[in-house]
Order: sequence, then C-alpha cells, then structure tokens
Amino acid sequence: MSFFIGLLKQKSLRISLIICMFSFFMTNAQNFNTDSSHFWSNVQYGGGIGLSFGDGFFSGVLAPNAIYRFNNYVASGVGLNFSYSSQEDVFQSTVVGGSIIGLFNPIPGIQLSTEFEELYVNRDIDDGFISSIDDNYWYPALFLGVGYISGNITFGIRYDVLFDRDTSIYNEAWLPFVRFFF
Repeated sequence: MSFFIGLLKQKSLRISLIICMFSFFMTNAQNFNTDSSHFWSNVQYGGGIGLSFGDGFFSGVLAPNAIYRFNNYVASGVGLNFSYSSQEDVFQSTVVGGSIIGLFNPIPGIQLSTEFEELYVNRDIDDGFISSIDDNYWYPALFLGVGYISGNITFGIRYDVLFDRDTSIYNEAWLPFVRFFF
C-alpha cells in the first residue's frame, strides 16, 4: 500500500492519473446515449459553500461540483474548490484546486465514495513571536468515504489516505462531510 501512496505523491503521475480518469469517464458517459438531452438529464449539480467570521477572522469556502449518474448505483464527476482564510495580523491562506469523485450506492441509503483532490496552497503565517512561514505548494488528497443518503443530501465520513500532518490543509485524516446534489 505504501508503494502506491508513494507513486501518487509524484506530481507528474498524479496529473496523468487525473487526465486518464477524466478521459475514461467522459468517454463512457458519451457511449451511454448519443442523444445530448439524455446525457444532461443524468447530470446533477451540487457542492458546498461556507462563511465564517468574527473578531478579525474571516473564512470563506466555495466548492461547486457536477456528477454524471450512469445508473442507480454508479456516478462520477468533477469539482472545483476555492477557500480563503485570514486572521488579522496573523495569517492569510488561499487554496484553489479541483477534484475527481466516484460514487457507488451498493444498497439504498448507503454511499461509498472515492475522491482525488489536488490543491494549490498559498499560506502566509506571521504570528509575531517565533515563526514566519510563506508557503506555496501543491497538496494531493485521496479520500475514501462512506455516507448515509437522505433525499439529495449525503452525510458521512471520509479518510485521506495521503494525509501529511505538515502540509495538509486539513487538521486530521478523518473528516466528516455533507454532500448534496440536485
């Protein structure tokens, strides 16, 4: 397993993997039906939005995504991610990137997911005491998740198998999620 994780941390391999997966999904999506109205009737849109502020702190997240539902069991799609956070006179962080997601519903109400996310992180930290950090780097994340579906909303938990405490924008490898599509 560590061999595969090591391979996924190589940037050129990650980019090639993203292109191959995207090409595979788009080719298969076009093979289902040549009628474009049928294709678009199987596309769902969703994502997430967040806003937090107070006492010199601000954080905003915008994460739209779209999936193609191949049938009642399998769907895949792409997403974008943008977040900005700042604490007055302490830090500023901007994160942009994209993701590829695969969803599998083995039984009604349960969703298994895999999501590869590639993020560009720009963070400037100056706590005024000990450290000053100015980082710009790419961070990959590969999430495996399980969720409960209620209508158009899925509540669940996911695990980042590529989690690196020093460079991840996430605090832990285990993350709860709420996913919605309409």
